[in-house]
Amino acid sequence: MATEAAADDATDASETYEALLDRVRRWNTVGSAAGVLGWDQQVMMPEGGTPARSKELSTLSSIRHDMITDEATGELLAELDDADLTDERAAVVREVRREYERADAVPVELVEEISETGSAALQAWEEAKAEDDFEAFAPHLEKHVELKREYAEQIDPDRDPYEVLFEEYEPCLSIDRAEAILEELRETLVPMIDAIRDSDADLAVDTFEGTFPEEEQEELAREALELVGYDFDRGRLDVSSHPFTAGNQFDCRVTTRFDESDPLGAIGSTVHEYGHAQYNLGLPQEEWGTPLGESRDLSVHESQSRLWENHVGRSRAFWELFLPRFKERFPETDEATVEDAYEAFNQVYEDNLIRVEADELTYHLHIIVRFEIERDLVRGDLAVEDVPEVWNDKYEEYLGVRPDTDAEGCLQDIHWSHGNFGYFPTYSLGSVMAAQLFAAADGEIDDLGAKIAEGDFDDLQEWLGENVHQHGSRYETNELVERATGEELSADAFTDYVEEKYGELYGI
Repeated sequence: MATEAAADDATDASETYEALLDRVRRWNTVGSAAGVLGWDQQVMMPEGGTPARSKELSTLSSIRHDMITDEATGELLAELDDADLTDERAAVVREVRREYERADAVPVELVEEISETGSAALQAWEEAKAEDDFEAFAPHLEKHVELKREYAEQIDPDRDPYEVLFEEYEPCLSIDRAEAILEELRETLVPMIDAIRDSDADLAVDTFEGTFPEEEQEELAREALELVGYDFDRGRLDVSSHPFTAGNQFDCRVTTRFDESDPLGAIGSTVHEYGHAQYNLGLPQEEWGTPLGESRDLSVHESQSRLWENHVGRSRAFWELFLPRFKERFPETDEATVEDAYEAFNQVYEDNLIRVEADELTYHLHIIVRFEIERDLVRGDLAVEDVPEVWNDKYEEYLGVRPDTDAEGCLQDIHWSHGNFGYFPTYSLGSVMAAQLFAAADGEIDDLGAKIAEGDFDDLQEWLGENVHQHGSRYETNELVERATGEELSADAFTDYVEEKYGELYGI
């Protein structure tokens, strides 16, 4: 009898689980449709489409919210509280419960208002950036700050609102751990950058000076994507004001941007976005719409893009492979050597103001500026009207440069137009994780550098697929990293990597 009862309980739990999974797939399908509309808004939508698109995205957002927070979702989760589930099913329930509990705490009217505010703010940001007019964007930023404070308060009124928002992007690592890693990066990088700027190293930084037509750069970017293995049958390359990736394992699209004076920047951003896309395209197709078919979080996502951009795209091995193709597009660089390309792509800038154009080291100081400002905005320690001055002061203090305009200062990033407070720390967390993952892959793959130089990326893609992509959100962040590398997430591999690499480049 006991055996029969246990079997009946298992059957009931299985049926309940499948009913829950059906609901999850449906609301994620709605979210996926909203994602396509969001991509279109940034890439192809005519400028006049914003009023309708705001309503479309707001409606889809509220529909999805209603589906998540429906009473039936809570009932199904409650029925599974004490169920004997497989590890994979338990992970799915864990992720769904986290999403449900956060969504259930927030009124649908607030969700709609946040979505609608984001659509209007995106257009306002694009216009404000083009016109160098922060005051035109400020009311939208103020509105986002107010709404996101309210959002955080609805979820947990007794906690730091910024901590609550950070969990939207990195739910598995504490804000204290994130701040500790950022602090370690600052302590390592600031003196290193000072030493580099005081060094007498004569890098070939002028090798790629000149004018490089956008059309040719776009063809070269497409060639770079083909070279590293981007599946154009499930993706596409477009241009946007801020490079981004959007999609899933069946359809994942990348965008980049071009500066006719900086062809290396376009290659870097394109390879970066490829890393994001490769992660999405490598998720299990049979698990689409469920947590097992979704990426872990933004720190892990950023680890994939930074791994491809920095550990592959900035390597000597990659330029052994790619430089002949570059020269073919731009014959004026025919005299450049692999070492010239490597040095030019890895120089540490004296006066860079733009995060997405930053070198590998100063990049993290750009992140720290944004992190500190958005944290203080959300906590109420900084007024929106004071953002430009505080931004400029921090740039002068941390990077030794001061923006002349807000377009190259506090208006340069798209994130705040979406209300994405808490997003920026994941960039540095991802860079740290990328170094740890690449070091592990390099230790397991024979002659990885030689394979990259030959254009053979199969082993690296397979390693990342087995250790990261195939798991979706089954494991929480630190467990995923520990399973892949044998060590808990730390900044050690990153600091070792930059000290060795830049020590050799600059003789420090």
